[in-house]
Amino acid sequence: MRVPDIRPAVFGDLDALYSICLRTGAAGDDATDLLTDGDLLGHVYVGPYLLMESGFGFVLADDEAVLGYALATADTAAFEAECATGWWPALQRRYPRPEPGAEGLDAELIGMIHDPERTGGALVAAYPAHLHIDLLPEAQGTGAGRRLMAALEAELARRGAGGVHLGTSPRNVRSQGFYEHLGYRRLAPGELGIAESDVVYVNGL
Repeated sequence: MRVPDIRPAVFGDLDALYSICLRTGAAGDDATDLLTDGDLLGHVYVGPYLLMESGFGFVLADDEAVLGYALATADTAAFEAECATGWWPALQRRYPRPEPGAEGLDAELIGMIHDPERTGGALVAAYPAHLHIDLLPEAQGTGAGRRLMAALEAELARRGAGGVHLGTSPRNVRSQGFYEHLGYRRLAPGELGIAESDVVYVNGL
């Protein structure tokens, strides 16, 4: 089997990327059994990067399937503004706001659709780009993640982003080790407005 290629993500990859997002959406593990609507994770973490003008990405693919992706925007503020008018409204109409006190991952993600996260100004000023990366288990530990990150970082630099940030789950120890191995620095609580409960990494480009 040949080494998987890295190429730009295109609209035709959307279903495959939604599937990967679901299969890695529980702090790196499969979230399929945690959701009634398996598309919700993809709606939040994949779709806008492929469909909004300010988003882009790369995929890892062999002859048979897409095995991973890295998605980003070079301008987080512009991306969030674009999503506010071009992405979230249709989903807000599709998914009613959860009832107060509703529990579960479905309710949490639908809540995020209705109240999208706005990244703090201090973080965006220092590290204007942000990214997401996910690999299926069979692609992990092969060097593919490093290759995807290198492709993404090169494109972010080409687009003029001086720095990039990303968030990860406190429970996803594997991802934290991966980012630190690549030279990313974890922000201290309170640094650039980061909450104590958040795990955010940054890197210059």
